[in-house]
Formats: sequence, structure tokens, C-alpha cells
Amino acid sequence: MTHPTWTDRLARLVDTALDRSVVLGYPATGHAVRRRLPTWPADPPRNALSGKHVLVTGASSGLGIRTAVDLAMLGAHVHLVVRDPMKAAPVREQLDEVAAGRHTTWRCDLSDQASVRAFAAAYRATGLPVDGLVHNAGIMPSTRQEDAQGRELTMSVHVLGPVALTEALLPALAAARDGARVVFVTSGGMYSQALDLDDLDFHPERYRGAVAYARSKRAQVELLPILARRWGRHRISVYAAHPGWAASPGVTSSLPGFARLTAPVLRRGAAGVDTTTWLIAATPAPPSGGLWHDRSERPTSYLSRTRASDAERQELWQWVARHAGIAD
Repeated sequence: MTHPTWTDRLARLVDTALDRSVVLGYPATGHAVRRRLPTWPADPPRNALSGKHVLVTGASSGLGIRTAVDLAMLGAHVHLVVRDPMKAAPVREQLDEVAAGRHTTWRCDLSDQASVRAFAAAYRATGLPVDGLVHNAGIMPSTRQEDAQGRELTMSVHVLGPVALTEALLPALAAARDGARVVFVTSGGMYSQALDLDDLDFHPERYRGAVAYARSKRAQVELLPILARRWGRHRISVYAAHPGWAASPGVTSSLPGFARLTAPVLRRGAAGVDTTTWLIAATPAPPSGGLWHDRSERPTSYLSRTRASDAERQELWQWVARHAGIAD
């Protein structure tokens, strides 16, 4: 058994200090410092995903574009799963430069269960496996909106749609030669919120976009243990990854004050998607069922008031399964 050296122990102390401070660990500086620590996991080789098929939702803007490009640079055939294929033209142009012939665009509206089922059926009909699935699509509306089924839109796009899509793609995920990986792109904002099982649909009179966003991301993370057990039967590993403070059109439009204040230190380029792509490509697969940031598994709560019990997670799952049309 190899014991950690004093430099490894010091590196872990630095990493933990960055994580707990938030203002040092979440900006670009956190990623830059951690990459220089001796405990930083190795980068996947350039051909790590050669011959593999990886789906990225919300791939037409923001972090989704960079995620798709970086996965393609690792050799993957990238499937762009977007609501409006016309808006995916810019990312297709970028992919043509690094992965000509290794990308496909699909239409799927995660807020519409019929669209989710139709896309999943069309993909399954190709006979291709799904080696990786990145649930990157995200929204932060300022006012309460509903999806095609009458559910609140933020929970629909961040939780109901992704879970329903994964369930519908189980045969293709199970066909992955080396086991499939599913990554929910979450947010550090979820640390401020607890589950509110009495208001999962967000009452209109109490609606605040940023709070709804953070609570939906909290729901993603709290579902991880249940999803890891459920999907693990099919050799599927599941993770949540939060990018830190990353520049994106969503941050600029939904949180303009935060974006202006943090603009000089926001993560840009590969730093914002590093952990997401690493979780898809790393060998061996990281342990399933956890929350990751900067290639390390992180606590899901720092405050006692935000911790969920197993019973609360199970109640959340029952709500999700019911509204996503899943037979529990």
C-alpha cells in the first residue's frame, strides 16, 4: 500500500482550502492552481474516446460548444442534441475543423416528453451505442414558465427531461463496450439551497429565477445515489460536475450583476468544461454517484440545513419518476 507523501498531503490541503473558500477555488485561479498540484489527475490521451459516441445536450451555445469540441478532440463522435438545429451551425463549423465527419446533429426539446421519446427512439434505431451522455442544457428564466406537460420549466429542463432521456436511451447506454458514463452539468449555486419537497414545481407567488435554478441543481445532485444504483445495473456510471464560475451567455443574461463583477476572473475555454470532459474520458472510470469539481469528488452539502435524508431523496425520486413517465 502506497502512503501519501508530505507533498501530496500539502496538495490536498491546498485543494480543500480552495474549495471551501469558494472565491479562490471557483474562478479561473482555482483551476490554474490545482493543475499544478502533484495530486492533479493525468489528462486523458488524445485518442481516449476514439470510436466512441458521446451525446451533448444544449450543445449550441455556451459551455455546450466547448464541451462538444473538446470531446471531439479526444476522438469522440459527438452528437449535438439541441432544441433548434439551425442554432448549432457555429459549433458544427468548429467541429468540422477538428472532427470532420465525426459529428451529428439531433433535434430534442428536453421540456417536451414527446420530443424526448421521439429523439431517443430515432437514436436507438441507428443501432449505435451511447458511450457518454452530457446533460448540459440549462435555462434560468426570470419568471415562472411551464413545459409542454404543465410542469415548471427549470425543473423540467434540468431534471425531468434529462432523467427521462437517460431512461429512454438505456438500451444504447447498456451497449457501450466499456460501460457508459452520464454527466449532469450542475452548479455550485446549489450549495445555497435545500430540497423543498413541498414546492418542487415552484409556486408562482414565491418564484425567483436564481433560486429555482439552484434548487433544480440541488435536485440533480440529490438524485445521484439513486441513479447510480438504478443505472449501475446497466454498467452506467453517473456523475454531477460543477464548472466553477465559468463565462457563458446564460450567466451574462440571467445574472448580469454577477457577470460584471466577476468578469475578470471567470473561467473561460477548456477550464469551464475540464471536469465534464475528464469524467467522460478518464481511465479507469471515476467512482459513480458523486459530485465533482476540478477532477475531485466534493461534498454535496456544507450546511446542515441543505442536507437531504435518504427518505427525502426517495420522495424526490418518486416525484421525478411520476412526472417523467418512468416506471419505478
